[in-house]
Amino acid sequence: MKKGLKKAFGMSFAAVFMASIVPAGAAMAADNGTMMQYFEWYLPNDGTLWTKMGNDAAHLKNIGITGVWFPPAYKGQSQSDVGYGVYDMYDLGEFNQKGTVRTKYGTKAQLQSAISALHTNGIQAYGDVVLNHRMGADATEAANAAEVNPSNRNQITSGTYQIQAWTDFEFPGRGNTYSSFKWHWYHFNGVDYDQSRSLNRIYLFQSTGKAWDWEVDSENGNYDYLMGADIDYDHPDVQAEVKNWGKWYVNTLGLDGVRIDAVKHIKFDYMASWLANTRSATGKSNLFAVGEYWNSNLAALENYENKTNWSMSLFDVPLHNNFQAAANGGGYYDMRNLLNGTMMKNHPIQAVTFVDNHDTEPGQSLQSWVSDWFKPLAYATILTRQEGYPCVFYGDYYGIPAQGVSAKSSWLDKQLAARKSYAYGTQHDYFDNADVIGWTREGDSEHAGSGLATVMSDGPGGSKYMYVGTSHAGQVWKDLTGNRTDTVTINSSGYGTFPCNGGSVSIWGK
Repeated sequence: MKKGLKKAFGMSFAAVFMASIVPAGAAMAADNGTMMQYFEWYLPNDGTLWTKMGNDAAHLKNIGITGVWFPPAYKGQSQSDVGYGVYDMYDLGEFNQKGTVRTKYGTKAQLQSAISALHTNGIQAYGDVVLNHRMGADATEAANAAEVNPSNRNQITSGTYQIQAWTDFEFPGRGNTYSSFKWHWYHFNGVDYDQSRSLNRIYLFQSTGKAWDWEVDSENGNYDYLMGADIDYDHPDVQAEVKNWGKWYVNTLGLDGVRIDAVKHIKFDYMASWLANTRSATGKSNLFAVGEYWNSNLAALENYENKTNWSMSLFDVPLHNNFQAAANGGGYYDMRNLLNGTMMKNHPIQAVTFVDNHDTEPGQSLQSWVSDWFKPLAYATILTRQEGYPCVFYGDYYGIPAQGVSAKSSWLDKQLAARKSYAYGTQHDYFDNADVIGWTREGDSEHAGSGLATVMSDGPGGSKYMYVGTSHAGQVWKDLTGNRTDTVTINSSGYGTFPCNGGSVSIWGK
């Protein structure tokens, strides 16, 4: 190992990971995989997203996007629902229900056309799967229930009494098409509203065998209940129906993967069983899956992976939190700690890395927006390093007009190009200064001209003397971001001195 280098890896974890989940025939070869989350919370309710996504497919391919995660595609409790207030998972914008045929994003036919366009351009399609709850029931039902302590859901705080719960799902617009299953109160564990008293409480249904599902996240004693009518995954009919839907959803849309919402609220062993069944029933053993387990504690994510047999990737929430802490540090964050306690560092093959998403954007439930000045540093971290499968956020790339957030595609395109063409080969890390950190990639023979050096500073700027490989000796490198106009000449030993501006990042390449 060369002097000053902390660690070196011979092959990109991201490339290995992507190779393991790409279906046969997909045109992805050894290129780096990059996902885009193709929506943000405040998109207009105009039914055009699916058409836009299909029309955008060729552009996405050109900038290096290899997978697209699109929002929940099924009917919500209203036409304007972002997709997480799930009403009917078999209605992909096909039936007149909840006052609309289309969803917020369009019709089933438009979605299928868009996915076809993605596939034509060699891009994988990942559907959002919301299995925790249902909302917008067609009618109320009488059920016996008891109130629980919101801060400790294991503690019952009232006697049992009858409530009117919104738990009757008949799907009158769809009828029995695709499934004859109807949801009733006994398919759920609890709700948060009693219509007869206009009372908001967290209610646990009181019936033989009824209890909150376990194992789930232990926050609030038991975090099974999140919202709406909470699905009971101890009920055998529910287990079978949701598995049947998983097969139907993947096959109907020809999905290459799934993003699974709110996994910390869903019974862990059922989630593992559901995913195994979906892969088996569809014949897609390589079906990609990433779970949203919102917890900044790496140990909690590791526990979940252990309990689900490491069968899915997880979004790297600890890394996102590190990005926000650095952005809020005013130049005093210790950059040597940027990757500490993250999936990216400790479990790179299972890490889906991201900077922001629809929940962290301004005004949302998990608002933790990474400041604009630090965002280029954060994206350079997930796009030019070898670990993890990076996810670019629609709201960053195209902007969030409703929140006054401008598009960042001008500089993101440059970083994506660096990932697509340069970010290959052995990696060397230089996390040896509180203000200035960097890493290099030596490049590989499959990508002509590849190899890069990334250097960034949350403070006054500076430079790093870093090794990029003797194969680059004598080459003159430039800053691919355009943040600096000078050049760096690689010496005969394979080293160069790579500078960056204050509060900025530079990505150097041939």
